[in-house]
Amino acid sequence: MQNIEPIWRIVDDKRPEYEALADRIWDKPEIAYDEYESTAEHTAMLRAEGFRVTENVAGIPTAVMGEAGEDGPVIAILGEYDALPGLSQEAGIAEPKPLPGNGLGHGCGHNLLGSASLLAAAAVKDWMAANGVKGRVRYYGCPAEEGGAAKAFMVREGAFADVDIAISWHPAAFSGVNDAMSLANTRIDFTFTGRASHAAAAPHLGRSALDAVELMNVGVNYMREHMPSDARIHYAMLDGGGVAPNVVQAKAKVRYAIRARELPELWPLIERVKKVAEGAALMTETKVEAQVISAVSNLLGNTPLEQAMQRALERLGPPPFDDADRAYARQIQATLSAEDITSAFRRVGMKPDLTKPLADSIVPLDAKGAPMMGSTDVGDVSWVVPTVQARGATYAIGTPGHSWQLTAQGKSGIAHKGMVHVAKVMAATALEALENPDVIAQAKADYAARTASNPYVCPLPTNIKPPIKPRS
Repeated sequence: MQNIEPIWRIVDDKRPEYEALADRIWDKPEIAYDEYESTAEHTAMLRAEGFRVTENVAGIPTAVMGEAGEDGPVIAILGEYDALPGLSQEAGIAEPKPLPGNGLGHGCGHNLLGSASLLAAAAVKDWMAANGVKGRVRYYGCPAEEGGAAKAFMVREGAFADVDIAISWHPAAFSGVNDAMSLANTRIDFTFTGRASHAAAAPHLGRSALDAVELMNVGVNYMREHMPSDARIHYAMLDGGGVAPNVVQAKAKVRYAIRARELPELWPLIERVKKVAEGAALMTETKVEAQVISAVSNLLGNTPLEQAMQRALERLGPPPFDDADRAYARQIQATLSAEDITSAFRRVGMKPDLTKPLADSIVPLDAKGAPMMGSTDVGDVSWVVPTVQARGATYAIGTPGHSWQLTAQGKSGIAHKGMVHVAKVMAATALEALENPDVIAQAKADYAARTASNPYVCPLPTNIKPPIKPRS
């Protein structure tokens, strides 16, 4: 790798503006497909940086793309900015204290995710211009990662069709290359329709949709013993049919999230869950309708890009956390269990150390961990473009994802230093790809080998569209 300190200096010069951007996004948490203010903030920053801006990407009002440069390879850097419900929390403290308002909060660090990715893209833009390098860098502002599958819709509409490589990251407790392991996932709503009646005077005339939901849940529970061990099925009650127990519930709705290691394993699981639903309807003499809400693919790895990112990480070293950061991280850890902290080390293949509050090293590329298996719509991008993701250390070791503790740390010095650090990693990875055409060629060859016998099939049914919310 050539001299990369100049691009890191660009990142440092821009740091205050992007820390402020991350804090503004934290201050206005918005959930899937409702990120209008967050999108406006990112769009304004793209324009201020001189990017050519495309709004309403793939017909999604809260998706935006900025491009800079001419000719050459196209490098995409992916950002997100959606929040989560039920995770409102005051910043900078170590006790649960929700803020007044709608209860939303950045409990997955996406206020940092989008800001660091845009910072990296802006640094690459300036470096290309200063050095006369041909190529195009794009920042994709992607909404609705939390269950909304926006990137899958964007892939389906061809938003990444001419991209050569894609780079992204996610907030974490450690710094390293993100394991290309995630679960393919679909979310399906099952709506049961029965017949209402007086539960005491004429129970024999009723056909309970709520009974059908409960029987379906029992049936799926029995399924769990007879499915792949790394598959997951979860459910949430959306509509229990009302609050009156003396009325036989005529309608009820349950949402299922069905996950499997790879898409070919997901399809048969979906069909089995549907059969359980049909059986529940048969037993209760109700009708059932299944509606897919979203779906994402599992992540596809890319060894050449992972090696390039690891080189950048090792050259940069760990984030420069200070004593104040470590003191706050210890306060957060005091709210956690020893199991929380130990599990965090084991997930990345490192020896547990309960005295260590923050990451102070880079996770080796060959570390053998036991990663927590979630799902992400970055998976669909990875099936159409060679893709790599970093982990960025932005919170205390042991902090659970989707927790008040993570929200609380979202504006801290830990978060700011971590997001700037990972922006440098992404920028350096892009720089190596621009300077060394072999990196992109090798990445494409790796991608072609992985997909040769198993080409991408979009998991979204062709008839469903993003559940876009009108701006309020």
